[in-house]
Amino acid sequence: MYQRTESQMILPGDFFLPFGGKLAEDNRWVLLAQMIPWWKLEEKYAKNFKKSLKGQKAVSIRVALGALIIQERLGTDDRETLRQILENPYLQYFLGLPEYQYRRPFHHSLMTHFRKRLGGEILDEVNEWIALEEARKSSKSDDSSDDNEPGSGTAAASDEPSEPQPRQMELTNEGELLLDATCAPADIAYPTDLSLLNQAREKLEKIIDILHESERGKTRKPRTYRERARKAYLAIAKQRRVKPRTMRKAIGKQLRFVSRDLRIIAELASTGDLTRLPRRMYKELLVIQELVRQQQAMYDKRTHSVPDRIVSIAQPHVRPIVRGKARANVEFGAKLAISVVNGYAFREQLSWDSFNEGQTLQAAVERYRARFGYYPKAVLADQIYRTRDNLRFCKEKGIRLSGPQLGRPSSADQQEQKKIVKADVAARNAVEGKFGEGKCSYGLGRIRAHLQTTSETVIGLQLLVMNLEKRLRVLFLPFLQWLLSRLAVRLLVSP
Repeated sequence: MYQRTESQMILPGDFFLPFGGKLAEDNRWVLLAQMIPWWKLEEKYAKNFKKSLKGQKAVSIRVALGALIIQERLGTDDRETLRQILENPYLQYFLGLPEYQYRRPFHHSLMTHFRKRLGGEILDEVNEWIALEEARKSSKSDDSSDDNEPGSGTAAASDEPSEPQPRQMELTNEGELLLDATCAPADIAYPTDLSLLNQAREKLEKIIDILHESERGKTRKPRTYRERARKAYLAIAKQRRVKPRTMRKAIGKQLRFVSRDLRIIAELASTGDLTRLPRRMYKELLVIQELVRQQQAMYDKRTHSVPDRIVSIAQPHVRPIVRGKARANVEFGAKLAISVVNGYAFREQLSWDSFNEGQTLQAAVERYRARFGYYPKAVLADQIYRTRDNLRFCKEKGIRLSGPQLGRPSSADQQEQKKIVKADVAARNAVEGKFGEGKCSYGLGRIRAHLQTTSETVIGLQLLVMNLEKRLRVLFLPFLQWLLSRLAVRLLVSP
């Protein structure tokens, strides 16, 4: 049962503190609570529950999303997040509680259910509502210097993205669109063929023990040679450097051990029932069967690549993403393409399979037009986006794509083009800074969620938190300017 509770906002002065005092209205958590449109989210969140007056009351959207935002902002796990909420009255106000309470508002295990219910689509809409409101204000303030320019500020009329009106179709291009892509690595150990086969063998041996439990004393337990297989694995894993021929021989030996265990499980399943296995083990068995097929194919063909390669048994959705970076040539996780407008990040594409980010340019430009009502004046992206199709598309829409123009420039234009390219590279640092901010401060460099859906939710939350922090900095900027002006006056007046 879900009961709507977010129709009215609690003021900081109305939050009851049993030990006296009042909450500060300029606290960051108080300001964040006023930025998020909780009442809009409640309509979508309530669809996850049946319309019934029976059953236990469900946790409200403000508690669910608020707890996830607190977790991503503080970088804590589920249990520590709940401890922080119990100890901080500002966090309890952010969750919409009417007064400070000493008991926990929910169990820490519900955090996983919050991540499942708040999928990537809902978080993208929240991000659109929050980021677009401020991004459109920035565009309006930039255009307000020339009142005679047609359409200045027309895109700031509503909070939600809408289709451009007929009058907006005639507007000139405005603003800059920054595009780039990165990998959000999953929290897994660096995968090797030998370690994956060893993990698969150990899991299969546990499955054999469970399936043979009902036949203990009746039939003889099949021999798995687990001690011999473990000894053969450690003999190679403990070496610092292994010759390719030795490694190939070790992989072949582990493949034979794993294939033997799979045949034993098939025989036990024919006489028994696989329903005795826990759900998690049954899923792992299906993953291991595909893993062995891939490893056997690579072993026979003497190659190290295969389509949809499995690099983790616990997270089979994770794929290797070739990035070509100096630190790591290959990363393992989801590939994320974002766009940045006026300092606010929008998710353009998220996929666990590698994709060419240059193909996202045209769709990102059309989404920019849907958000603001006009096409961007310039698209700042790296070399991979400069394909013939993208250059032709940008030329038709009157958009300048960053990079040198095609053809041999004249001596007079060459210096001018170098200045423009240098300015574009400097401006494009904003999107690189967003990736650095997300990976260093908000956990984008290591996604700790295990499921595919919850991992996508965490990535969406991190973009949302970055945009919320951006809006907080915008709110505090006038105060900082006033404070600096007062300090400057004091320094000038003082002898």
